[in-house]
Amino acid sequence: MEGEKQQEPYVGLFADGHLILWTLCSVLLPVFITFWCSLQRSRRQLHRRDIFRKSKHGWRDTDLFSHPTYCCVCGQHILQGAFCDCCGLRVDEGCLKKADKRFQCKEIMLKNDGRALDSMPHHWIRGNVPLCSYCVVCKQQCGSQPKLCDYRCIWCQTTVHDECMKSTLRNEKCDFGEFRNLIIPPSYLTSINQMRKDKKTDYAMLASKLGKQWTPLIILANSRSGTNMGEGLLGEFRILLNPVQVFDVTKTPPIKALQLCTLLPYYSARVLVCGGDGTVGWVLDAVDEMKIKGQEKYIPQVAVLPLGTGNDLSNTLGWGTGYAGEIPVTQVLRNVMEADGIKLDRWKVQVTSKGYYNLRKPKEFTMNNYFSVGPDALMALNFHAHREKAPSLFSSRILNKAVYLFYGTKDCLVQECKDLNKKVELELDGERVELPNLEGIIVLNIGYWGGGCRLWEGMGDETYPLARHDDGLLEVVGVYGSFHCAQIQVKLANPFRIGQAHTVRLILKCSMMPMQVDGEPWAQGPCTVTITHKTHALMLYFSGEQTDDDVSSASDQEDIKETE
Repeated sequence: MEGEKQQEPYVGLFADGHLILWTLCSVLLPVFITFWCSLQRSRRQLHRRDIFRKSKHGWRDTDLFSHPTYCCVCGQHILQGAFCDCCGLRVDEGCLKKADKRFQCKEIMLKNDGRALDSMPHHWIRGNVPLCSYCVVCKQQCGSQPKLCDYRCIWCQTTVHDECMKSTLRNEKCDFGEFRNLIIPPSYLTSINQMRKDKKTDYAMLASKLGKQWTPLIILANSRSGTNMGEGLLGEFRILLNPVQVFDVTKTPPIKALQLCTLLPYYSARVLVCGGDGTVGWVLDAVDEMKIKGQEKYIPQVAVLPLGTGNDLSNTLGWGTGYAGEIPVTQVLRNVMEADGIKLDRWKVQVTSKGYYNLRKPKEFTMNNYFSVGPDALMALNFHAHREKAPSLFSSRILNKAVYLFYGTKDCLVQECKDLNKKVELELDGERVELPNLEGIIVLNIGYWGGGCRLWEGMGDETYPLARHDDGLLEVVGVYGSFHCAQIQVKLANPFRIGQAHTVRLILKCSMMPMQVDGEPWAQGPCTVTITHKTHALMLYFSGEQTDDDVSSASDQEDIKETE
């Protein structure tokens, strides 16, 4: 009995040891597995990055393909992996190295300098053809089978069935398809390179072989604009065009990207700016620098794909209030081909601060859209102050407008800009103007303001000449406060129209007031603001995107002409 009692503590201790061991295993084993998986994942990521860095492909990672996808090497169905945003190849992670060695990406320039401009063959890749594509031979739908099948040319986007692919078609020359007039062929750049070595600059004769309708397009996209769609658009444009034509302005400044225009015939280049009004202004400033350098003959015409919040300039030029992928990129390119050239007035805004014995150099801005002092500038100032603190929170266009609404409502109660007429003096073409009790003054160059409102026309119930962006005139209006601005935007009130002028001078006599030029706000002390005409910009106007305001304004203009 005594021996059995002595063995009981040992048995209990042994049982406790087992419990502790299993507890440690249950805790440490998941930790070890998680650590091992993370280590393997980091190794795979380093391996992929090394391949990406050395590759001529534009590889990108993705956690989930947006449509059924098959690996171009093993042919297996894949949910995640890598894709090339230049040629469109899609591969599984394990087949990435094989695909990188086996398949050639788009050639920016041809290796054979002697090859003629019209002798470039198709560049076929197999599988993952676009949805709703049709075979060039039998006219039946391609890519309908659940496997890696059918071919696509990465230049002209022609698709063909496996069974329809013939040796003659495989070696047939590529005509670059629907967008041949926008693409810079690799053979053209090769010929240009050879001409520059021979110190020849007669590019027009070389371009004549491409046809009179050839207007090469340069894409300048801001990957950080608006809803951060720029990165995806860059890849789509690289697939449809020559990758050398597509630039991210956050990595390559516009002035450097636009030097590609100097390799093209005179007055032939077009530029599509993907971004907000600020990005458009940045590109137009780079175009002005080209003029200073004596490159006027190479200046391109500029179109806009609106990715920002306000997008008033793009709306004025017929490109809409904002792009969210509602139309395919191919349709965007068609719109650019159909657009017409127009001129846009650009203005110099000079701000001279008072005091300091005039030792401070005046600040100078270039205005494309509008200048304002008052409640709308205050809303923009508050918005920008918060966006700089947490930029990741302001990636949604709807959220941005909601923040503007919040600060507009707040100003309705606080009225920080009241009695503006007692603080400023306004001169139009040298004549002083008496002001009523206003809170804000807005100087307009374009028809739209505040995210889609035609401010000068107001409710449209009065016959005023339409605001134009190419007449050398500025429209000057006043607002009575934030609530009045909101009424104007929903067409419940008219602005106080002060007048039109070629030169505007505003003197801020006292206190600090918020000001803005094209959505870039700041707080300004006593100063003199002078707005004079600077230059013209060559823009592209698309007449297919007309809003209700455009239609009503056009009808009002016709009524005015009939009465005259």
